[in-house]
Amino acid sequence: MANKQKTLSLVLGIFLLLAGAAYFFNNPLIGNSGLFSTSLYLSIFYILCGVMGIYIGTKGEGIRYNQVIGWIFFLLAVLGFIPEINTLLLNMLNINTKTTIVHLVIGVFSLGVYYMDKKH
Repeated sequence: MANKQKTLSLVLGIFLLLAGAAYFFNNPLIGNSGLFSTSLYLSIFYILCGVMGIYIGTKGEGIRYNQVIGWIFFLLAVLGFIPEINTLLLNMLNINTKTTIVHLVIGVFSLGVYYMDKKH
């Protein structure tokens, strides 16, 4: 199962790095007015998480990365579905409902892979 942990860390790291970097290029998918809206701060967070995931996916075991990233993104998603907090997240980090759904998918999938490993 350790290989699955490392693979998810690497793949998720690449995805988050690309998603964070996409903010800095004019595109219709990710950015202030994109389909998946983000802010500068959220994009920097994605880039940092992506770099850590790539490093851990190539050098480490990946299990703790999947646990931490899973809980962070799961909690971001849950907060994003609470009406008053959703408005706050939209105003502060420009997180829309589509971005919240992506956070939920990342969180649930990462936690699922983490908890399927018997070593945690």
